[in-house]
Amino acid sequence: MAENGKDGGNLVLYAALVANLGIAVAKFIAAGITGSSAMLTEGFHSVVDSTNQLLLLYGKKRSRRPPDEIHPLGYGRELYFWSFVVAIMIFAVGAGFSIYEGVLHIIEPEPMTDATVNYVVLGIAFVMEGTSWVLAIREFAQTRGQQGWWEAIRRSKDPPTFIVLFEDSAALAGLVIAAIGVWLAHFTGNPLWDGAASILIGLILGVVAVLLARESKDLLIGERASPRLIRAIHDVVDAHPEVVGVLEVATIHLAPDSVFVAMSVDFEDAVSAGHVEALIADVESQLRRDWPEIARVYIKPQSRAVHDAGIRAADEAAAKALRDSG
Repeated sequence: MAENGKDGGNLVLYAALVANLGIAVAKFIAAGITGSSAMLTEGFHSVVDSTNQLLLLYGKKRSRRPPDEIHPLGYGRELYFWSFVVAIMIFAVGAGFSIYEGVLHIIEPEPMTDATVNYVVLGIAFVMEGTSWVLAIREFAQTRGQQGWWEAIRRSKDPPTFIVLFEDSAALAGLVIAAIGVWLAHFTGNPLWDGAASILIGLILGVVAVLLARESKDLLIGERASPRLIRAIHDVVDAHPEVVGVLEVATIHLAPDSVFVAMSVDFEDAVSAGHVEALIADVESQLRRDWPEIARVYIKPQSRAVHDAGIRAADEAAAKALRDSG
């Protein structure tokens, strides 16, 4: 990823952080004045979002540490860990507290006073959240290319870009629901509507948290590079006449802009060891020149017969382990 992409990602996080901190204070003041459960829920929602942005900024900083003896491939995947923590935070704190507060307000309803303060705060919050949401949309649109929105989210290797987008989308939906809940509670004189709005906000946060946890989990476990990059690797290696065939290509994202590549290649038997070393160096140089995100390349010369025998042995060992465990 280009450096300006990193700066853009940080800008989105900082914008969301500033917006959420200001909105949280305003929501808590409004909740204290009016006694609205939905506003109190929205206040904690903004606090959770602010904490999440701090965690993502911390994760991005930690992930850029250089490789060392203990972590020879670097710390890039630490960003994926903190992204998963953010998803847990949204689920456990954001959704959990919203539903709890809503149920509590239904069991022990508290009459709402003048709702004007709520409407003013919700309106200001909608503008601020909307601004952050537009920035997140623009940032993500630059990375998705010709892909559809959901496809781009599934294939994205940079969690902060789609986490902020999800958070802001959930926040805007929550503000609309909170406004409807406050209006119904004030219009009908029945505070149960306010509690129901809190529960619905919590359910939305729960759905968002599950989606984010699933995407972050896949990245944390280790996702392959894009099919386009894998095809390019095959093309570059196969273009050399000394290559009989590419037997296997394994890739894994170490970070959004860092890919590890390992492959086994069958070379012509007549090619000397020295020439094979030169070919490997040439392939690595070309790949890293054309694809700057490739951080490491390992190429193992191997005959197809040996490769196929290894696969059969691994399959037999896996089948035996499955039988023994059964």
